[in-house]
Amino acid sequence: MATNNQLYHISLALLLCLGLWTIQVTSRTLQDDTMNERHEQWMDQYGKVYKDSQEREKRFKIFAENVNYIEAFNNVANNKRYTLGVNQFADLTNNEFIASRNKFKGHMCSSITKTTSFKYENVSAVPSTVDWRKKGAVTPVKNQGQCVAATEGIHKLTAGKLISLSEQELVDCDTKGVDQGCEGGLMDDAFKFIIQNHGLSTEAKYPYQGVDGTCNANKASINAVTITGYEDVPANNEQALQKAVANQPISVAIDASGSDFQFYKSGVFTGSCGTELDHGVTAVGYGVSNDETKYWLVKNSWGTDWGEEGYIRMQRGVDAAEGLCGIAMEASYPTA
Repeated sequence: MATNNQLYHISLALLLCLGLWTIQVTSRTLQDDTMNERHEQWMDQYGKVYKDSQEREKRFKIFAENVNYIEAFNNVANNKRYTLGVNQFADLTNNEFIASRNKFKGHMCSSITKTTSFKYENVSAVPSTVDWRKKGAVTPVKNQGQCVAATEGIHKLTAGKLISLSEQELVDCDTKGVDQGCEGGLMDDAFKFIIQNHGLSTEAKYPYQGVDGTCNANKASINAVTITGYEDVPANNEQALQKAVANQPISVAIDASGSDFQFYKSGVFTGSCGTELDHGVTAVGYGVSNDETKYWLVKNSWGTDWGEEGYIRMQRGVDAAEGLCGIAMEASYPTA
């Protein structure tokens, strides 16, 4: 039979266990409440509305997992050159993000014969840093496709005027081949369409709608800018890509499928990624960061809330010939 002293210690132990359990439950409840509040604020910020409570609960769980991932990454980011942030994709799983945003189709799907000329082949000296934004050759970041940025840039350099061109015209009217506009198409196919179409209309005259539509012949007939041709940068050659970017903005394809890319916020991206090219972007410069890391300056098309106001700096001069995330694999540019 237990003595009074033993019963006292048993009771004390039970009270301690109960107290610890209560603290843990309270802590979890507070954490859940805090996360719920963050989710509500995030929904307000991005105008998110869910169809029912089940969908909201599902999205909340994904949001919480993503926030925990982002914060854990940043908390141990002492030796990392970039940070992550909670953005408009925070309630999407990585698979959902890939399916909804990254639809580039590589050259293996194309019947286009690659060009063999490279006009910048004999360039012997390039600047140490280039930023075409500072030279007025880059339009503001859009939340849409990215097939026209290189065309906008070359028109500025040759005609002296920066014009925001219509992505929607490509989406609606370039539908005969595998391209289907910028929505999952080939950048070279987009250049080919612009040539055959004798140019593109402006963004103002043929505004972006965010969905596939029927080609508006009246709007499409008012062409503001055209190009005469396009060339490919020699594949798997970052030096050749640097020569090209030193002279004009260049369309590039990358593997943007990773979670770190999904939530990239700032710094020079040095994360792990493959070479399954799934996203078309534009290299608008290059440089060296404060910690001496070489980088490409890349304009994305996911709005200004993503990355460094819509841009990402990606590590340049890596050991792999194809470049980080395959950036040197399928670069191309229009010719005036």
